[in-house]
Amino acid sequence: MGIAIRNKKEIALLAKSSSIVAQTLGLIIQNAKVGISLKELDLIAEDYILSQNAKPAFKGLYGFTNTTCLSLNNVIIHGIPNDYKLQNGDILGIDLGVEREGWFGDGAVTIGIGTLNSKDISLIDCAKDALYEAIDYCKVGMHFKELSLFLEQSITKRGYVPLKDFCGHGIGRKPHEEPEIPNYLVGHNPLQGPKIKEGMVFCIEPMICQKDGTPVVLDDGWSVVSKDGMNGSHYEHTIAMVDGKARILTNI
Repeated sequence: MGIAIRNKKEIALLAKSSSIVAQTLGLIIQNAKVGISLKELDLIAEDYILSQNAKPAFKGLYGFTNTTCLSLNNVIIHGIPNDYKLQNGDILGIDLGVEREGWFGDGAVTIGIGTLNSKDISLIDCAKDALYEAIDYCKVGMHFKELSLFLEQSITKRGYVPLKDFCGHGIGRKPHEEPEIPNYLVGHNPLQGPKIKEGMVFCIEPMICQKDGTPVVLDDGWSVVSKDGMNGSHYEHTIAMVDGKARILTNI
């Protein structure tokens, strides 16, 4: 199965699901304060998504138990919400998906709780800046591998490294579709493989490690940390290729 090309009506339906993603992320950001538990944040997200006549896309996906992935400090992605109460200085990755009328949206941010040290601020900025730079760079006609190389260079020029073995992805009728979009070049030639075309919809999501991009999955079977054990960060937007360039569908 190839990479889907979506018409304007389909992109509008994907934009609706993605808009609910953005609204839910914004709601969690508003409520993510010192003293609230990760489970409480997860419930806020689930209640809001259901109130929009939509469904949490992650709940039950591959056996995941919750609405949101809430990744705390050194957990880079796929953190499971628990009873932990947020503390001053924590950093929190928030990743969630929405399904509405059979169409999916997906997005993620990393935020600071209270007062952060300069090191963690730079770490979060790397993921956010790499994402927006990649969106600006993305054009119809370029290879997906060129996008992966650009992401890698954007991350490494800031002194960080991308998480290995996890990637951005296509999205549409399923939460994960072709193509896979690593945050680093696989192989040696970026001018090969599928090209970005008008009407394609996909997720770009830089996942940032400090020293070592080797992933380690914790005993819960989900939470992914870096081999270096240090804090990480993660940002993601769902984008559609419209009029030759990337249009963000998950803008908060």
